Amino acid sequence: MSGRGARGPAVDVVLPCLDEAEALPWVLERIPAGWRAIVVDNGSSDGSADIARRLGATVVHEERRGFGAACHAGLLAAEAEFVCFCDCDASLDPGLLPDLVRQVAEGETDLMLGRRRPQSRGAWPLHARAGNIALAGMLRRRTGLRLHDLGPMRAARREALLGLGLTDRRSGYPLQMVVRAADAGWRVRETDVPYLPRSGKSKVTGTWRGTWHAVHDMRRVLADGTGPGTDARGARAGTGTASGATTTSSADNGTRTAGGGR
Repeated sequence: MSGRGARGPAVDVVLPCLDEAEALPWVLERIPAGWRAIVVDNGSSDGSADIARRLGATVVHEERRGFGAACHAGLLAAEAEFVCFCDCDASLDPGLLPDLVRQVAEGETDLMLGRRRPQSRGAWPLHARAGNIALAGMLRRRTGLRLHDLGPMRAARREALLGLGLTDRRSGYPLQMVVRAADAGWRVRETDVPYLPRSGKSKVTGTWRGTWHAVHDMRRVLADGTGPGTDARGARAGTGTASGATTTSSADNGTRTAGGGR
């Protein structure tokens, strides 16, 4: 899992993680052979980081709480030409990522998104789905992109992603990525992916309150291109690192800053 394959593109998979000890073994087992899993631990108390390291993943510790903070720390730690993002709760299958990467590598698109298709009634709560539909409509009016989902599974080239200068460090991060990609003239496409019942309770969309906060963050992104959890540092590629992020791996006894020294 953690090595580099002799064939195919080099790919790093960023997996933001907060107390996902139950889901991690299945998720990491599904990482394509030769790809590297980067598990970004965002303050877990259930031993998630130790489990991920033991299973061969590179572990990044991001002290600043927030989905965007974890995702961006993983992006800064990545080294491969292509970077994927995927939830770490077993709701999405990382084994489906090669098709997303293929479409980017072959020049069919610049940013490939996975459109979630729930496989059971409880996989995607009604309030979360309603919030997603509303945001997709607002995104269409803002950018012209006719997307149906703003889900977390996606693939793009690393250097291009860094060049977007993403600053949101909360729930608006995935949306800001799409908005800035559209503003930069990227081709953005989506493909259907199965959406499974997650392991454990969602930290964001599992409750009405969590969904409201996520939608609030994303509406701020649509309104002014930033969000309440923005980080002015690292606004362009190669200009800073995520706050407090350190990196370790199963074959590494040291600790390194996520954005450099690799």
